Amino acid sequence: MTSADGVPAATGSALRRGPFTAGERVQLTDPKGRMHTIALAPGKQFHTHRGYLAHDDLIGRPDGSTVTNTAGVEYLALRPLLSDYVMSMPRGAAVVYPKDAGQIVTMADIFPGAHVIEAGVGSGALSMSLLRAVGETGTVHSFERREDFADIARANARDYFGTDHPSWTVTVGDLVEALPAAVPAGTVDRVVLDMLAPWECLDVVAEALAPGGVLICYVATATQLSKVAEAMRDHNTFTEPQAWESLVRGWHLEGLAVRPQHRMHGHTGFLITTRRLAPGVTPPLRKRRPGRGYVTGEDATDADWTSEAVGERVPSEKRVRKVRRSVADTGRPVTDTSTQA
Repeated sequence: MTSADGVPAATGSALRRGPFTAGERVQLTDPKGRMHTIALAPGKQFHTHRGYLAHDDLIGRPDGSTVTNTAGVEYLALRPLLSDYVMSMPRGAAVVYPKDAGQIVTMADIFPGAHVIEAGVGSGALSMSLLRAVGETGTVHSFERREDFADIARANARDYFGTDHPSWTVTVGDLVEALPAAVPAGTVDRVVLDMLAPWECLDVVAEALAPGGVLICYVATATQLSKVAEAMRDHNTFTEPQAWESLVRGWHLEGLAVRPQHRMHGHTGFLITTRRLAPGVTPPLRKRRPGRGYVTGEDATDADWTSEAVGERVPSEKRVRKVRRSVADTGRPVTDTSTQA
């Protein structure tokens, strides 16, 4: 399947070959490393406070060329990578950062030909990574409650791929209500949830997932992470969940000044994964049993917020009495070296 200019459809601008053509996006980088993304159009110009350059000077040139504007500023011109595109595309909702999208594709094992359900489309950043991973032999069925967000996501994906991706279906509606009618039970390979309350969707997700299928949730706060983890355990149809976050720190490379950058992409969200058990199978007991403060989500109350409940090591009464006597005897605090890291 190819587009009118002979470029394979649904491949994305970064995978195109040959010279720049009218209508495609080009990323311009100035001498200070600032990047600008423009859509090439005959007769148009790209203006900054330091001169301008004509789009016609780029059309027909090969990828990786340089072009100089009217003020003598030289720009490097490249087709934007997907990670570049999602950070500069129009946004209705916050995007899933490339560092998290890469983790989702890998840790959820999104493979060519997979049948993937996504809930929470936002601006379409994660959807495009999922589509690249499943290819034209797989499917991504995305659900979004807000029609305006869905329209923005469709437009962003169409702009990047150059056409409507043949593997993508977007449904405007609530996942809990729409999923059972959209897919037969037990036919989904992977489910990706990017929403405020993913624990509300576990029943329909468990029904849709094939045995061994992966559920991965992207949540912003530790309270959401805790609640969805306990809900997965209480559901009794999923394996023990695993959670993590990824932090990316760039490095400054300038001669001998090789050091970490002063700024970094710190916390963006938590990821938590689990897998669907076979029908009728309950998860095995955990070898590491919960502490005395462990309670399920339904039983938790404000009174359950104790040191034990949040995983802190509580010193024994005997140790406290010993330290107290030691302080009283010497008249000064004593460092308990046995608990230092």
